[in-house]
Amino acid sequence: MARPQFSAETAGGGEFVRQPNRFTGRVTPHSTSPEGGGPDAQGRWPLEAGRYRLIWCRACPWAHRARIVRDLLGLQEVISLGTVDPIRDERGWRFALDPDGFDPVLGIGFLSEAYLATDPDYTGRVTVPALVDTVTGRVVTNDYPQLTLDLSTEWRRFHAPDAPDLYPVALRPELDALMAEIHRDVNNGVYRCGFATSQAAYDEAYTALFARLDALSQRLAGQRYLLGEHLTEADVRLFTTLVRFDVAYHGHFKCNRQKLTEMPVLWAYARDLFQTPGFGETVDFDHIKRHYYGTHEAINPTRIVPLGPDLSGWTTPHGRG
Repeated sequence: MARPQFSAETAGGGEFVRQPNRFTGRVTPHSTSPEGGGPDAQGRWPLEAGRYRLIWCRACPWAHRARIVRDLLGLQEVISLGTVDPIRDERGWRFALDPDGFDPVLGIGFLSEAYLATDPDYTGRVTVPALVDTVTGRVVTNDYPQLTLDLSTEWRRFHAPDAPDLYPVALRPELDALMAEIHRDVNNGVYRCGFATSQAAYDEAYTALFARLDALSQRLAGQRYLLGEHLTEADVRLFTTLVRFDVAYHGHFKCNRQKLTEMPVLWAYARDLFQTPGFGETVDFDHIKRHYYGTHEAINPTRIVPLGPDLSGWTTPHGRG
């Protein structure tokens, strides 16, 4: 069997099995803690503007979705943003983009410092996004699926007047089911292809990935967004994988039946989102390429970053809507 990229997250059959999220606190108006207080007995942190800091990486799709949702909802002045370097070494995510290499609000050089301040015995992989409490320096949550849903529901009092309803109540059963399929086969599916260490594990993930992309293409052929004519959380989650597809997943993760640019419906759909305020301006193709090709030494031992592909098509007319 091939050498795994993350040995602790590789099953006996060569399948990549993503680690669970360690921190699952939630910021909510239903917390019984006073302002400035810590989590209540149920792990609920008080809802306060300006208190929490979202740590993200421009390269990471899980973190990228949190950045997009934050911006779409108009929470830029309510939740501050800290950005880690796209190159992650054995010490994890670092604040190398900031002056002197320290986050200016948290005062730490590595995100792992916040993890260990929260759980001194933590030994898992440090991940983004992470919502960090600036009062205590502790991680509130790295539970990326719940984090973005909470931004839509628990933070509603701080939303911009024209903020979209990304998680409408009437559509939640359908949304939850669809997002689960997209996560399994697409969002995490590309990683299951790229981090597989056996042919069987790769074949299974590859087949599921493209079967799901074909189904999504059929779904989107007759409507602008995944749930009809209005943007939802599902579109955000699919976009962050699609925007990385040709620059990283097609070659680096061997997801190479077709490029995104060779799937007409999904390519037009992705361009539509890219050209929507809140999406394209948060994309950094340079960070994406340098992260994937420069940090996965088991897959790309030379760490050579490709010069391509041509990215000019992202701003061409999409013909949707």
